[in-house]
Amino acid sequence: MSAEVHSHTDTPLITVAMPVYNGGAYLEAAVASIVAQTYPHWQLMLVDDGSTDGAIDALPMLADPRIHVIRDGRNLGLAARLNQIIDQADGDFIARMDGDDISHPERFARQVQALQQHPTVDLVAARCRTISSNGQLLGVLPFVGTHQEICATPWKGFYMPHPTWMGRVAWFRRYRYANPAPYCCEDQELLLRSYVSSTFMALPEELLDYRLRDSLAWRKAWRTRTALGQLQVRHFAQQGQYGHMLRTMLVRLGRHAKDVWHWMKAAP
Repeated sequence: MSAEVHSHTDTPLITVAMPVYNGGAYLEAAVASIVAQTYPHWQLMLVDDGSTDGAIDALPMLADPRIHVIRDGRNLGLAARLNQIIDQADGDFIARMDGDDISHPERFARQVQALQQHPTVDLVAARCRTISSNGQLLGVLPFVGTHQEICATPWKGFYMPHPTWMGRVAWFRRYRYANPAPYCCEDQELLLRSYVSSTFMALPEELLDYRLRDSLAWRKAWRTRTALGQLQVRHFAQQGQYGHMLRTMLVRLGRHAKDVWHWMKAAP
């Protein structure tokens, strides 16, 4: 359905961007949390990124006409699939969602309200709870709310959990995701590249459950930290922000040292 049908002040259409690669047992709960939203004006673009587990076809809610499964048999990665959705979106807003997290029922309503009340804001995130692989509540992720707080220390990164994002389609189309993307930090790359000329905010309500896996992938965590540090150093060097570049190097050195200490303690 075209954006012109839905796109007016009171009921903007949300395009929910959910690329999935082998979503497994968590996917049904993630999609069900979208169907359960109190705000009904959304379309879910469920992009199959070359899955082999059959989890998408097993979803019991596929008859919902707001859910669109898109597949071409290829595995292109998260950034490429998000750009594909950005290009095809009919909505006024784009909302991110991962295939193993759970959105709370009021999430879309609260974020749409925030974007309507703050027309200069480009991107809205929200506070996250963390849950275990079996759904037990673990805690909350770090949170800051205003643009100034979010962007105060760009050499440390931006506290805007990627699965909670909702933003204006025009903003996503202006900046897009880098492709090829840096390893597992495409969201931080996008924020780093856009924060000077954008406005962000995050809602204090807990609006998403972010799933943490029981086993920590140390190699993946190390590669992610390394990739993020490299892109930050390169960005600040290109901008001539050498103080920020030095701060980045010191922060990454400290975090790597902390990682090594924890890994040594955890080793048998």
